[in-house]
Amino acid sequence: MRKRAEPGTLEHERCAAAGSSSSGSAAAALDADCRLKRNLRLAGPGPAEPRSAPDAGMKRALGRRKGLWFRLRKLLLCILGLYIAIPFLVRLCPGIQAKLIFLNFVRVPYFIDLKKPQEQGLNHTCNYYLQPEADVTIGVWHTIPAAWWKNAQGKDQMWYEDALASSHPIILYLHGNAGTRGGDHRVELYKVLSTLGYHVVTFDYRGWGDSVGTPSERGMTYDALHVFDWIKARSGDNPLYIWGHSLGTGVATNLVRRLCERETPPDALILESPFTNIREEAKSHPFSVVYRYFPGFDWFFLDPITSSGIKFANDENVKHISCPLLILHAEDDPVVPFQLGRKLYNIAAPSRSFRDFKVQFVPFHSDLGYRHKYIYKSPELPRILREFLGKSEPDLQH
Repeated sequence: MRKRAEPGTLEHERCAAAGSSSSGSAAAALDADCRLKRNLRLAGPGPAEPRSAPDAGMKRALGRRKGLWFRLRKLLLCILGLYIAIPFLVRLCPGIQAKLIFLNFVRVPYFIDLKKPQEQGLNHTCNYYLQPEADVTIGVWHTIPAAWWKNAQGKDQMWYEDALASSHPIILYLHGNAGTRGGDHRVELYKVLSTLGYHVVTFDYRGWGDSVGTPSERGMTYDALHVFDWIKARSGDNPLYIWGHSLGTGVATNLVRRLCERETPPDALILESPFTNIREEAKSHPFSVVYRYFPGFDWFFLDPITSSGIKFANDENVKHISCPLLILHAEDDPVVPFQLGRKLYNIAAPSRSFRDFKVQFVPFHSDLGYRHKYIYKSPELPRILREFLGKSEPDLQH
């Protein structure tokens, strides 16, 4: 069988044959061509042709997509890790949950001087400080009936204290979590009540605003008791009502239960946007939505609240309260669900402790848009208070 010749050998033979059969310049040209071909083979393949512009652009786009997906996946993994870590962190550090309930570190509005309520439009309000316990100081605002605003100009604390003995009824207002006694919606309520002829006394619990101390349910309740006794010592037989809002309803029922047990109940208790107890409220709060169906939700989030000594058990307290009770709640409340206020009323109404007292629940339709803290806007509020308290509106002239 004939052996196949190597391509290089064949090419060389062809070149040699051509050289022997040609003459002069033709042979020289052919020989040069053969040498050039050999050199090209030895040099190997030349550089690849550059890719077209569309191919290069597509490659860059694919690279960017891969980089974006990698960063997105990394971000999602970080969020998932944080989502799983938070329940364990809360369980290991119950103080975190207490901070989230009180939110006393959230001071809004910012940059206001609580020593100057006049800057908030309260030109008939006096600021002073009380000391419920050693190392505890609480800031207090006392707003007199609006009809007296001219007489109040330039008056000192003693004048305001003496004014509590006038014939005008008094409302002790207990605010909710976050903010201070200078919160916008709170100030607006003071103005409404003052216009109706009420003295309004409010304060920041220990740890809130410019009050000194560490927040706790026991401490907040004791602060409220101290202010109540301080008012009562100066107001004589004037009607004294307690108004609690949101978390302040928990302080209010704690206070009134204690007052009833010592047989010095207030003339009425008003609860605005109340809950049943802090566990049910925490479970219903919008912040809990992302964890509500997390395995072990109660163990991770609710048990640390109880272990911190925070209960605010309105549902238990109302069973031991003996005074008129008015509950106000907006149907569109996004913070304390309307059904919790209704449930509290259903617990209180048949209670034996209220058998000799009026218990009333006033809902506000969602179309009104009062939500969690704007019931003060209701034009019906003066009538509701007048009819419930069983008195005509206070005399605004004296």
